[in-house]
Amino acid sequence: MYPVIDRLVGAGAPVDRCCVILGVTRQNYYKHKRKPVTATQLRRQWLTGLIREIHVASRGTYGYRRVHAELTLGMGITVCPRTVSVLMTLAGIYGLPGPVRIKRLRGVATADDLVNRKFHRIRPNELWVTDITQHRTREGWLYCCAVLDAFSRRIVGWSIDSRADSTLVVNALDMAIRNRRPEAGDSAPWGGGLRIGVGARVVINESW
Repeated sequence: MYPVIDRLVGAGAPVDRCCVILGVTRQNYYKHKRKPVTATQLRRQWLTGLIREIHVASRGTYGYRRVHAELTLGMGITVCPRTVSVLMTLAGIYGLPGPVRIKRLRGVATADDLVNRKFHRIRPNELWVTDITQHRTREGWLYCCAVLDAFSRRIVGWSIDSRADSTLVVNALDMAIRNRRPEAGDSAPWGGGLRIGVGARVVINESW
């Protein structure tokens, strides 16, 4: 509680008001301020300063695992990952979220391999592969669906939306079909987008 008051006072808030809001008497607050700083507290303050420097150097991307690796491997400092995580949380330091980890069931296939890992093609539009990625922005998450031609390795269709639903997929596929005009009967194994069902097979119809 007292570190919170220290932060608020440092930001210009009156001590009396902070103590009343947080339910701490003014006498106890100043009594805490007069206590000598312990060696553990000094070490934590020192580590927090190093963590801030590493985080700034990473342009705000490192989480506690990478910060811990930089401290131990890069600087030779002995500290456990839990301590780094706690100090970062107390200091309000957070890294960017990593990729979503998908828990796969043992012995259960999550999608069929429709091409048997054979991605080489001798002409355009024989095989399209797709994926959906998510990107954090100031206004929230954005989702991008891309369709890639396995022959030329070029993106032939794409779409961006704030929701990862069937509309995102259909728009990307529609752009690819309009750009390439594939022959009726060609197919595109759907290789991405777990939210809409991986492994779906899209068959090109003459009505497209």
